[in-house]
Amino acid sequence: MTGMLLRFFVVIAASLLLAIPFTTAPTSAQTLKLAADNHPTSIEVSARPLAGFDLRDRTRVQFGQLRFRSGLVLTSPYSRFGGLSGLRLDAGGEGFIAASDRGRWFTGRIVYRGKEMVGLTEVETAPMLGGDGRTLTSHRWYDTESMARNGNWIYVGIERVNRIVRFDFGRQGLRARAETVLAPADIRKLPYNSGLEALVTVPKGLPLAGTLVAISERGLDGDGNIKAYLIGGPSPGSFAVRRTGSYDVSDAALLPGGDLLLLERKFAWLGGIGIRIRRIAMASIVPGATVDGPSIFDADLGQEIDNFEGLDVHITAEGDTVLTLVSDDNFSAIQRTLLVQFTLIE
Repeated sequence: MTGMLLRFFVVIAASLLLAIPFTTAPTSAQTLKLAADNHPTSIEVSARPLAGFDLRDRTRVQFGQLRFRSGLVLTSPYSRFGGLSGLRLDAGGEGFIAASDRGRWFTGRIVYRGKEMVGLTEVETAPMLGGDGRTLTSHRWYDTESMARNGNWIYVGIERVNRIVRFDFGRQGLRARAETVLAPADIRKLPYNSGLEALVTVPKGLPLAGTLVAISERGLDGDGNIKAYLIGGPSPGSFAVRRTGSYDVSDAALLPGGDLLLLERKFAWLGGIGIRIRRIAMASIVPGATVDGPSIFDADLGQEIDNFEGLDVHITAEGDTVLTLVSDDNFSAIQRTLLVQFTLIE
């Protein structure tokens, strides 16, 4: 996130979160040794349930087209837990792969009681590795902000160097090594710390099948709209997302029918902090287009929000379309790692 947004979180979130207990246990010597070895490490993550999503009315569950299901505040004694900027779930919404903006993987399973999340289990972490087996961060490739999955392959956008890499995660897991993905040259010109913030792969059966959709946080074209790219697939090229209300992109996910959900956030001294999700018709995404769509969800500091940077969608056994959001706490004591779920109401 930008420095201005972080500073505003520090000022505003401090007053909002002072009443929330926050404790971090010291990291054990054994954990430090395992982390230093750069091998997959099992860690403990604690989860505290949210009483509701609206701070002013805990009984409220409807927010635009989304109905609140449950939410967790996640903490861990492992000092490198946090900074979660990307999230991908398995088809059942239990197994997850998350990416930290400091170049680390976190994997595990969400535990449910009925429809509600109650915790995480089997959590492991490891550094992302470059093609030479060294960590990405040792190459000074920081801010791994965006993530997409296509079968065995995980694609990761690295904001500080404006590159895309992929990992054969299905076969090699946490020890997978990065392979560079050929991408449009314009991506390398995106602004510092405002580069690729969202990646989505389009599955078979949809018009853009085989395409990697890449969207910048706030790389703007000549009309002030957000730059985006279609990589591979049947119609490679670039397009733009209409920027409105000073919102920047923080992630994206596809609905089963193909529409694109765009997670966005804003900061303004007068307008405050806001989170929204826009729905964009897949049919409108073609090279040269400037796309737009209605907001289906809006939230502000009156709700349980933080720096939401990860979004994914899955379908439950009952047929519910569930949106899962995760926040990047920036490793700050006054921010939180939130994991929240909503049902899409259509």
